[in-house]
Amino acid sequence: MAEASGQSFSALMRGFNQLPPQRKFGLMVAVAAVIAIIIGALMWAQAPDYRVLYGNLGDRDGGAVIESLQKQNIPYKMGEGGTILVPSAMVYEARLKLASEGLPKGGAVGFELMDNQKFGLTQFQENINYQRALEGEITRTIETISAVQGARVHLAIPKPTVFVREQQKPSASVLVSLYSGRVLDKAQVEGIVHLVSSSVPEMPPGNVTVIDQNGNMLTQNGDKGTVLGLDSSQLEYLHQVEQSYTRRIESIISPITGVSNIRAQVTADLDFSFTEQTAETYKPNPTPEQSSIRSQQTSETAGDGQTAGGVPGALSNQPPGAATAPINAAGGRTPATAANNTAVVGPIHKESTTNYELDKTISHTKLPVGSIKRLSVAVVVNNKAIRDKKGKVTYQALSKEELAQVYNLAKEAMGFNQARGDTLNVVNAPFNLAEGEELASLPIWKDPAMQALAKEIVKYLVIAGLLMYLVLGVLKPMLTELSAIGSARAAGAEGPAMQEPFATAEGEGAVVTIGKRTHSYEEDLQLVKDMAKQEPKIVANVVKDWVNKE
Repeated sequence: MAEASGQSFSALMRGFNQLPPQRKFGLMVAVAAVIAIIIGALMWAQAPDYRVLYGNLGDRDGGAVIESLQKQNIPYKMGEGGTILVPSAMVYEARLKLASEGLPKGGAVGFELMDNQKFGLTQFQENINYQRALEGEITRTIETISAVQGARVHLAIPKPTVFVREQQKPSASVLVSLYSGRVLDKAQVEGIVHLVSSSVPEMPPGNVTVIDQNGNMLTQNGDKGTVLGLDSSQLEYLHQVEQSYTRRIESIISPITGVSNIRAQVTADLDFSFTEQTAETYKPNPTPEQSSIRSQQTSETAGDGQTAGGVPGALSNQPPGAATAPINAAGGRTPATAANNTAVVGPIHKESTTNYELDKTISHTKLPVGSIKRLSVAVVVNNKAIRDKKGKVTYQALSKEELAQVYNLAKEAMGFNQARGDTLNVVNAPFNLAEGEELASLPIWKDPAMQALAKEIVKYLVIAGLLMYLVLGVLKPMLTELSAIGSARAAGAEGPAMQEPFATAEGEGAVVTIGKRTHSYEEDLQLVKDMAKQEPKIVANVVKDWVNKE
């Protein structure tokens, strides 16, 4: 096999030497182009995938990071906006090594500013450095949130005073720069507010203002009321109530009509007023038997027979009149002395006081906030689909019984209350098919992911096609031709000269060189004639050789 390979290489070299200069140059250019394309494709396939190491670095941090990467012999690339890229396999290793060196430091400095305090600083300078360090630490903490790309914090800390009336609370302003397509929800904004207020002594959360890079206010300080009289929490609660009733109605009717064949909308009127009532009521005076005695007091006064008695005044001082004999209850007469009551001996005064408990009721009522005052519900049901034996689908309106069933189910799901003025309207109507067309999925050839994949496949196919063309269409035919030329030359040198139309020799008994016919018969014949005129000895030797062999 080694001898065959050597003979093939020798044949190629002999064939290459037989080519004219123009074809030699073209063959060399083609071989160089094929080799360059193959090497470029291999290098492109083996090139490492670069990923972002750090983005949006400042000039100072970017220069320090690049200098450190150069010292560590880590390859890197520079991207737009101060982005530094390194091979994907070295991203985390490079970050750890740079972090050990304190890089990147970032635009904000933290409490490391207090490490190198100069001697002789005034108290004002110390306060400024402390405030800068505190702002930098809060900024770094906020930047750890996944949606936040960068942050700036400004603290307004008033000077302490001994006068209570002149004391002012500190305040803060926070600017957050978010990544493209990212937003902060309400809970995250409140988390930032409480983070800042907890980091500064005596700072209330209401004194913290947060805005984004577009200038949108993310916090609502002071009066939270909007133009409509509702704050964001109340509007969110209203939306949740409406969505809850909507889901209830659709979930109970969709098994009958189908998920895509029902639409429901709920409008809720909520009462967000805060009301407290205190009432104290008394019932009419009950009878003594039904009342409870609270207190009872009895007073008695007794006489000895010598004490003047009677009603004070002129009548008691006049002499007694003529005696009479009135009839008493027993049928007898009373003594004459009994007519004058001033001479009565014994108890003459008795007093009794009884206090009863009052029937009193005290009630304190606190009405709930956000109670439902009224619900308005609208439900639209699509016509039902009927499939015949051939599989054709037709749509038919619902009957009165079916529509009544849908109405009753929606009424029960919403908790219909006529006393508070609830309304419910159920309509059966065919849905517009254009909605389904809009919701239909995109064709596969319009899918962005498939388009990107197709571009990659086309790129690889173009490279592979170009290589195949250069190898099979250019390089292989040339090598085959060179091998044939070299083989023919070797065969002509060893075999009879009559295999080719012309030969060359030098002097008597010269070696005949046979060339491959690359022209037409007439051209070869003309070449032989010209050679016979110019070199008659060579032609004579060829003819002599033919005669001797025959």
